[in-house]
Amino acid sequence: MSHFIQLHLLTAYPPANLNRDDLGRPKTAIMGGAKRLRVSSQSLKRTWRTSAVFEEAVGQHRGMRTKRVGIEAEKRLREKGVKEKDARAWATDIAKVFGDVAKGELETSQLVHVGPEEQAAVDALVEKLAYENRAPEQEDLDLLRHKPSAVDIALFGRMLAASPAFNVDAACQVAHAITVHAAEVEDDYFTAVDDLNAGDEHRGAAHVGEAGFGAGLFYSYVCIDRRQLIENLKGDDVLSDRAIAALVEAAVKTSPKGKQNSFGSRAHASYVLAEKGDQQPRSLSAAFLRPISGQDQARDAITRLERQAQAFDDAYGPGAEQRFVVAADPDYREPCLSGKVAMGNLPELIDFLSIEQ
Repeated sequence: MSHFIQLHLLTAYPPANLNRDDLGRPKTAIMGGAKRLRVSSQSLKRTWRTSAVFEEAVGQHRGMRTKRVGIEAEKRLREKGVKEKDARAWATDIAKVFGDVAKGELETSQLVHVGPEEQAAVDALVEKLAYENRAPEQEDLDLLRHKPSAVDIALFGRMLAASPAFNVDAACQVAHAITVHAAEVEDDYFTAVDDLNAGDEHRGAAHVGEAGFGAGLFYSYVCIDRRQLIENLKGDDVLSDRAIAALVEAAVKTSPKGKQNSFGSRAHASYVLAEKGDQQPRSLSAAFLRPISGQDQARDAITRLERQAQAFDDAYGPGAEQRFVVAADPDYREPCLSGKVAMGNLPELIDFLSIEQ
């Protein structure tokens, strides 16, 4: 069984505003002395774990991030006939299991990634308290805390400052995606017309606005520690394979939702290089320190990526025991990498990454 899985993706986006900064404009970063468009790792991870692709693949083995555990508990207690004062007090005790709660509030101070076992335990305790018409005791509250087997928590981890014993170390690291070339944020000046304005008095627009956007070819890097993932999933190899398959499919086929209605910027990865082995992981972002220019950026980016992987191999030894390429670039022919490199489609890539292979 290989210890590490690494994914290197190239994805081309048309004009879009996938991930906004505090001013509502596309995020950027300076790399190699040039400005690049950027999509944060947080945006990517949320896109993947909330996608229909991911949900269909892992089913009920998925958690939720929320501050509202106490609010929902109070609501259900009230629905079951518990007095308002008691419902609020009991729900506050439940919420405090998952994080700090300010006086007079029911929300936790931070978002909490709650596993399905934990939510089921909360629901069961609410039923019990309402039926027995009593406040929760400490032993009741202790039963709410589990090491969750939710796939997204196992992959991306969680940190609970109030209950560090229930922290989960992430098995997957995701880099911020950046364009392989220099890029600038542009402005879209747009207007809207009032359909009921006959133009008798004026023909001007009913609304005028601006929105930032950018376009580019993004490099994304994902590293999965398979051993950590299996440990997080309590030794379940089958669920681990499902988690990896779900993540890979979501990463190559889904796009961040920012301004999708305005730009329709859905995209699939044009190129995927997957690596597996026991060697220490490394990003291939150094391939793009010098921004790519010219009219054939996709092919140039693929060449740069494979040459960088080969350069690391030559300098430090093979960076992976096996590699697999999925190329949706119509001009791509074969990898320029030494060693064992296979080519195929997405289902074959998922088979390649499974434990049995």
